Amino acid sequence: MLKTLRDLFESLTPLPAGTDAGAAEHALRLATAVMLVEVMRADSTFHAGEREAVQAALRDKFGLSDDEAARLAELAGTTAAASTDLFSFTSRIDGAFEMPQKLRMIEHMWRVAYADGHLSEHERHVMWRIADLLHIPQGAYVHARMRAQKEAGAA
Repeated sequence: MLKTLRDLFESLTPLPAGTDAGAAEHALRLATAVMLVEVMRADSTFHAGEREAVQAALRDKFGLSDDEAARLAELAGTTAAASTDLFSFTSRIDGAFEMPQKLRMIEHMWRVAYADGHLSEHERHVMWRIADLLHIPQGAYVHARMRAQKEAGAA
């Protein structure tokens, strides 16, 4: 419990210069997981498919085991609930990921949004806001959405 709270507070503060690579990687993973969870939290109901899509994205993005992905998703849920903005997370991601990595992440986020079979206006807004903060070009954003929509069979 205390480790989880410490991780939460550390995730909300900027990393000082000279921070070791392990801590920076953990902060980046948590920021990414929080963005995925934010999409899941955007509509009023939590669907099991959305949770699985978040964990699948974390496994794919970071090569995590099922247990590690589940723990990271749980910590991200706690962190997202306590957070007041997206910028602290997106700025960390924007600084660490190249455009192809950001596009892959956006595509994973679209998969989370479509995992329950429909796209709510709140999910659409959260996706747009995150993509804007990550400086994703509109065309790439739309193509990522179309790929995820087709994969989900929602096209």
